[in-house]
Amino acid sequence: MLMEQRVYKSNALIESSYRLGIMEQRLVLSCIAQVRRDEKEVTDEVLYKVTASELAELSGGRIENIYSKLKEASLKLLDRKIWIKGEPNGKGEKSKVMVTRWVQTVTYNDNLGEVELRFGKDVLPYISQLKSHFTSYKLKDIGCMDSAHAVRLFELLIQYRDIGQRDIDLDELKEQMQLQDKYAKTAELKRWVIDPAIKQINKHTSLKASYTQRKAGRKIVAFIFSFKEKKEKINEVIDQLPQEQPKKALKSQSEADKLARPGEEYSQLFARLKREGYALKFKPSY
Repeated sequence: MLMEQRVYKSNALIESSYRLGIMEQRLVLSCIAQVRRDEKEVTDEVLYKVTASELAELSGGRIENIYSKLKEASLKLLDRKIWIKGEPNGKGEKSKVMVTRWVQTVTYNDNLGEVELRFGKDVLPYISQLKSHFTSYKLKDIGCMDSAHAVRLFELLIQYRDIGQRDIDLDELKEQMQLQDKYAKTAELKRWVIDPAIKQINKHTSLKASYTQRKAGRKIVAFIFSFKEKKEKINEVIDQLPQEQPKKALKSQSEADKLARPGEEYSQLFARLKREGYALKFKPSY
């Protein structure tokens, strides 16, 4: 089931600068959730399909409304640019900012209400074969949101789920959301972007979030977001974790992968397994 799948994104991609509409977000994230993490090589030849019925189930919307918006969103997505400053897997900053596109090909069938996307070659390293410095979350967390800003803010927060707080400079946040030329007054940014996004995050996702602001003199220069997992979501995650079992030697990385917790990077996984008494009889890949 599509809505039970997880989205995996490089942190460099989460922190990049782009702007998508809400239907474009649902569409591209639904395709990212289909990218196989266990494939040795993911090429840009693969087309990922999403149907109107799947998006209606994900968002809780009326399927006839999805039909009318799916083709439009896919064609807009074809033209959307993304500014990326970092390398995937924690390999540092790029020497130059890379400007690329999310997808290189779109196919659609109006009668069947389905769209297929082929990701751009430059984007694939940020959504596949991720070994470190990545973030994951359930696709259904963003399904019912109707604000693309809420999706963007949720990703920026969930990236710091182990810390529970994230400070974001005002100018950096506007750049990441491609709002440099909008909301000259910070009060307007709060009213039309941040406050509605926090409201939707609290209503629809696994997080409970709030924020304060930092000033330099009388000017607001940054926002300090605080958040934590909702209790029912914590219990849901615990229920999904492997049950206590006799400790044993792990002979391959695939065996270790089965013990990974949601959103856990490889470096965190291997460190935890060693603390729990597992013997790693293979060379870990970070």
